[in-house]
Amino acid sequence: MKYGYTRVSTVHQDLEGQIQVLKKEGCQKIFQDKLTGTNNDRPELQELLKQLKTGDTLVIIKLDRLARSAIDGIETIKQLFKKE
Repeated sequence: MKYGYTRVSTVHQDLEGQIQVLKKEGCQKIFQDKLTGTNNDRPELQELLKQLKTGDTLVIIKLDRLARSAIDGIETIKQLFKKE
């Protein structure tokens, strides 16, 4: 399955542009958070990470939508590699 993840930093920002790109990339399910990336409690991201399985594809528009720092990104990638 092909999943997409998008995030904006505030509830006043619009996700539509990111969603359209993810749809064009063929994402079958798109998870969306509207909160700052410094907040580690991103419920949609956590749900997405639970659902991903070996063979699935994760599409993001920009790396900073998934992680706010290199360390955060590396930890998320490590978590993905541990999945079966």
